[in-house]
Amino acid sequence: MTTEILLRYLHFISIFAIVGSLVAEHLLLKKELTRIEIKRIAAIDGLYGMGALTLLGVGLTLWLGSYGKPAEFYSQNFIFHIKITLFATIGILSIYPTVFFIRNAKGNPLDIIQIPKTIFMLLRLELVILVIIPLLAGLMAKGIGYFG
Repeated sequence: MTTEILLRYLHFISIFAIVGSLVAEHLLLKKELTRIEIKRIAAIDGLYGMGALTLLGVGLTLWLGSYGKPAEFYSQNFIFHIKITLFATIGILSIYPTVFFIRNAKGNPLDIIQIPKTIFMLLRLELVILVIIPLLAGLMAKGIGYFG
């Protein structure tokens, strides 16, 4: 019981880290940024990555380790599969911004860097998808989508 509570707590905290860091990145993003500002966003993006990896690891442990609900509860629920697919989609969408921030954080700290519109679009798309995932989690927790 204690392990399950700890895992669920880490899962929940990881979600906060992901949401908070994505919102922070979006709020700090401007059309032009200095390398100092990009470095700050890259650090926040690093927190986002750590949160995502923690969420993935803990989520897999909850699912496949059968803590709380049996693995079949998740495996035989199409909403769970949609939720996992959306999480993976967010991860894929985040690759380009992460690489951009890391590459452009290096150099003269006072250089002004133009931020491509694609970065804005990808971050916003990640946030939109992120808003959908808790709805799916709520439906799934009620057993909606279970086909076992």
